[in-house]
Amino acid sequence: MYLDRTPNYDKFPHVEVLGYDDQAWQGWTDVITQLRSRVKSSRHVLIIDTYHGVDHQELLEQLIAKLDCEHVFFTDDAKLSEEEIVTKLDRHITEDRVFGVMAPHKLVEFFHPHKLELISQQIAAISTGLVVVYGHGASLFAKADTHVYADLARWEIQQRFRSGKLGNWGADNTSEDILRRYKRAFFIEWRVFDRHKAQFLPKTDFFLDTNNPQKITLITGQALNAGLQQVTEQPFRVVPFFDPGVWGGQWMKEVCELDEDKPNYAWCFDCVPEENSLVLKFADLLVELPSQNLVLLQPQALLGEEVHARFGAEFPIRFDFLDTMQGQNLSLQVHPLTEYIQQEFGMHYTQDESYYMLEADEDSCVYLGTKTGVDPDEMMDALYEAQRGGPAFDDQKFINQFPAKKHDHFLIPAGTIHCSGSNTMVLEISATPYIFTFKLWDWGRLGLDGLPRPVHLDHGKEVIQWDRDTQWVEQNLVNAITPINEGDGWKEERTGLHQREFIETRRHWFTKSVCHNTDGKVNVLNLIEGREAIVTSPANKFKPFVVHYAETFIVPANVGEYHIAPYGESEGYEIATIKAFVRS
Repeated sequence: MYLDRTPNYDKFPHVEVLGYDDQAWQGWTDVITQLRSRVKSSRHVLIIDTYHGVDHQELLEQLIAKLDCEHVFFTDDAKLSEEEIVTKLDRHITEDRVFGVMAPHKLVEFFHPHKLELISQQIAAISTGLVVVYGHGASLFAKADTHVYADLARWEIQQRFRSGKLGNWGADNTSEDILRRYKRAFFIEWRVFDRHKAQFLPKTDFFLDTNNPQKITLITGQALNAGLQQVTEQPFRVVPFFDPGVWGGQWMKEVCELDEDKPNYAWCFDCVPEENSLVLKFADLLVELPSQNLVLLQPQALLGEEVHARFGAEFPIRFDFLDTMQGQNLSLQVHPLTEYIQQEFGMHYTQDESYYMLEADEDSCVYLGTKTGVDPDEMMDALYEAQRGGPAFDDQKFINQFPAKKHDHFLIPAGTIHCSGSNTMVLEISATPYIFTFKLWDWGRLGLDGLPRPVHLDHGKEVIQWDRDTQWVEQNLVNAITPINEGDGWKEERTGLHQREFIETRRHWFTKSVCHNTDGKVNVLNLIEGREAIVTSPANKFKPFVVHYAETFIVPANVGEYHIAPYGESEGYEIATIKAFVRS
C-alpha cells in the first residue's frame, strides 16, 4: 500500500568489530571458563558490578555458584531500606505519573556507610581463596583483581517492567503503574547508574551482556573499548524498537516489516541513543549494549569537541517515527520552555522539535499554533472543562490546522501547541529530552492500559506561547525551505529548524554522489527518498556503508568528509537525505 517495492528496512543493524574475535565468548560454560582462568593467586577478588535490572539470581545460579568460590558478598545486603531510599528520593520521584526531577545522586549514597565499610573490611581480612562481590555498585566495596561489568539494554529493562518481572531499585513495586516505574528509572536510576558506570566501564576487564540469558555473552574490556572506538570512525545505526499506541497506524508495519498480528505501531525509536541499543559483532557473536555506553565512553570522538563542550556526555539529537497512517490524531501538546524545564525538572535544555512528512494522505494535516485572536483564558477554560468530562475541546475554534503532504517540514520550537493529525507518517527530528510532553487534550481517549492518558494542563498553561498565531506560524514554521547550494546531480536545501532551536537540518536531492563533511560535529541522517544509498569515505577511512529507505544513521564527528550516492536499484534515480547537526 505504501511501497511499490519489497521492504528493505534493517531492523537488526550491527557494527563489525575487527581484530578482537578471540576476545568474545557466548554461553555460561565459556564465561565460567574465562573467569576461572583469571584466578592465578591464592587470593583473588572478582567484582561483578551490575546495572539496574540485571537478574542477580541468574548470576548467582548460573555463574557464581559454579566458580568454586569460598566467599560471596551481595551488595544489596548493604543498601538502604526502601523507606530510606524513598525519603532520599522523594523530591525527585514526585507524585506525578509521568514527570520527576533529574536526580543528582551518586550510587554510593544508597548504601549504609557502616554496612558498606563492614563488608569492605570483611573482604580485606580474607587472605586466601576466590572472593566474589556482585551486585549494584560492587566496585565500591573492594578493589578488584578481576572486574566484570554486567549490563542491560534500556529497552530490555522496559520489557521487564511491563512483564512485571522488574521493579525500581530498592523498591518492591513490580505491580506499580508502568508509567511511574519508567519515570523513576528515567529521572533517577539511569542517571545514578550511568554516573557509576562511566567511572568503571573504561577500565573493566570484562563486559557481560545479560540481555538474553540463553545467549549470555562476555567480551574483554579491551575488546569493548576498541569496538566503541571503531564505531566512532564510521557511519553506524543503533537498533530501532517499535511500540503500539492508541493512535498508532499501519505504515511502519509494512515499510519496516513488523508483526502483522499487532493492531498498529505508533512509535519507532530509530535514533535515540539514550534508549536504543548498539550491537557489536565479534566473528559470529553479537553483543548488545546500551548505545549510551558509546556516548559515555567516546563523547568527544562521537559528538565532536564543540558539541561535547556544550552538552557533555549526552547525545542531543533524536530521530523517531510517529505513525498515524490509518490511525488517529496524536494528543494536542506543548513542550516546556528552556527556563521551565530547568527550574521544574532539572534538565538543561528542552525538547524543540520538528515534523518531517515521510508520507501523508490527501486529508492529512498538522495542528500548529493558536488561531489569530484566540483568548488564552477562554481556551484554557475550554481545555479544563473538557478534562473534567464536559464538552469536548473545540480544536477547530482555537488551533490552526495546516494541510500536510509528503516531504513537508513543520518546525516546532518549545512553547508551540502542536500535534500530527491522522494519516500522517512523521519523521520527528528533535532535541533529545522526549519525555517532556505536556498533553493538553487527548480527544477523550483511554490508553492501551485502559486508563485515562495523563494530561498536564497546569504545566501547559505556563509555557504556551500565545503570540505563535496563524500568521506567525505560516511565516516561521511551515516549510521554511531555503536553497543553499547545488552542483552536478545534486542540490542542498535548508529546511530548518527555527532560530530558537539549536538543530540545523539540511535536505539533499541527488542523482550523483554528494560530498558531506561533519566539520567536527556529529551528523544524523535519514534516507527520506529512494530504495538505498551508499556512504563512502574518500580517504578509505571506513568500509562502504549501505543505508536503506527510512533508516536513520549516525556519522560521528571523527569521520570528517564522507560521500553519499544512489546505490543498487536507486542508481539513475533522484533520491534524498535529510541531515541534522548542532548549530555553532
